[in-house]
Amino acid sequence: MPRRLSSLLVSLVLGCSVLATTATAVTAAAPAVAILANRDDPDSLTVARHYAKARELPEDNIIALPMPLTEEISWGEFVLTIHRPLQEELVRRGWIDAIPMDLEDEAGRRKIAVNDIPLAALVVCRGVPLKIANDKALGERTAAATAGAAPAPQQFQTNAAAVDSELALIALPDLPINGFVPNPVYAKPEPGAASRARIIPVGRLDGPTVEQACALVDNALKAEREGLFGRAYIDIGGPHAQGDNWLRECAAELTKIGFAPQLDTERATLAAGDRFDAPVLYFGWYTGSVNGPMRDPKFRFPAGAIAMHIHSFSASNMRNGNGPWAPAMVARGVTLTVGNVYEPYLQFTHQPQRLLAALAAGLPAGEAALSSVNALSWQALLVGDPLYRPFKVSLDEQWTRVDSLPAAQASYLYLRKINQLEADGLGIKARSQAFAALRRSPSLPVVLELARLQIAADDKRAAQRTLAIIGGLRVWNPDDAPLIAAAARLMADAGDPAEGVKWFKRLLDDKNIPKDMRRRLLVFARDTARTAMDFVQAGRWEEELNPPKTS
Repeated sequence: MPRRLSSLLVSLVLGCSVLATTATAVTAAAPAVAILANRDDPDSLTVARHYAKARELPEDNIIALPMPLTEEISWGEFVLTIHRPLQEELVRRGWIDAIPMDLEDEAGRRKIAVNDIPLAALVVCRGVPLKIANDKALGERTAAATAGAAPAPQQFQTNAAAVDSELALIALPDLPINGFVPNPVYAKPEPGAASRARIIPVGRLDGPTVEQACALVDNALKAEREGLFGRAYIDIGGPHAQGDNWLRECAAELTKIGFAPQLDTERATLAAGDRFDAPVLYFGWYTGSVNGPMRDPKFRFPAGAIAMHIHSFSASNMRNGNGPWAPAMVARGVTLTVGNVYEPYLQFTHQPQRLLAALAAGLPAGEAALSSVNALSWQALLVGDPLYRPFKVSLDEQWTRVDSLPAAQASYLYLRKINQLEADGLGIKARSQAFAALRRSPSLPVVLELARLQIAADDKRAAQRTLAIIGGLRVWNPDDAPLIAAAARLMADAGDPAEGVKWFKRLLDDKNIPKDMRRRLLVFARDTARTAMDFVQAGRWEEELNPPKTS
């Protein structure tokens, strides 16, 4: 062979090797994330492409399959249009390292022998069916095939399930059709636990509109760059002690990370008129559809917000922006939530304290959600980007940029720093930081926080002077009515309820306050007037709340 040709061949071989190495490096760098879309739904493809672009994933990661266009499907439709073709594609791509077998279960699901699961997550896009209806005949056939086994309790003799919960188990063979499958990674918030158990983290990008579904990843990325800014709220008071205990544990988890939660313990859920500014973290229960402050048409969650409301049918559909909690919160800009498509029973829903602890420990949302629910092949699902890490930017990292932040963000970052100092038993430093916050970012939340700290330190005169800043404002923004009401109540706690009554009079002079908010403010105003022993004014507000019946 001529030397020139030999050199050329060597160069080509080396060049190909370099290209192959580069291609392998690029492939290895990109996380193995499958994006499932409905080929017959243009909106589904739009969400899938948006996610791939936002997360800088190859469009080839999109698996577009022809599926029904309804949210609820039968078991037959699920197996034929989703489970089998998706499983085959994941195996073909090597995202599930497995050998297919010529065996099927009672539902028609193909059995596979799995060696490994390189897949990091499965993203299910709007347009992919949401839930599988109970198939009584299939259930009876399955029960007959397992004759002799102890029958499940009546409430678990169903094969209705969330599509996403079934897909998390797509790599596992020989699973029961009826009832649920115990989750092997429950209460194991460890990196890689899902992969070791051959469970696939699944998150759904879904909502009433395409734009709202796409915003789930956009807001996740914004929070991963900048961190979370806002306050935490917990709404306790449901019908079962177990749920309230979960939420109390959630409050403890929030305190650990500098978000001292506002805790509501009334049996009713948070009402319009309750303070609810910048709810970047919200955990509550137990009512059927979105209500209270979130009914305000102008209400929006901050970017990155994590919110969940425990309710049996909180994700029974994902299209009604004023109905069940999951779609309603997506419509209002939430970044991460969970829900249930059918009745799960309380013990088989996502547990908020476990979800929060796993996220705070750094797990991506998909793995954190798995560690917080003890049943799969059941009713619960995650709405949001399964790769989302809400605490990727630590408080210390955020703090290095506090001086360059917009005033609103800086205010809430100061509040979190103050909460952290207070939790560490450094009350004097917390008050000093609150004074610094008032100079740097004067705002209603900062004034309220400083006054609260002063009252806690039994310096009520100082709290009165601090709160007087609000009373001295010439104009009150109507949107700030709940914060001004909170200030008036704090003024009563600081020893001057009469001043609080004056503020409520001024506040309630605004006849444009929405009716449901006005009613809540009247309750606060009446109680403050009673504390001030102004029984005439208290009587007037009571009469507006409960007009005398006419004969």
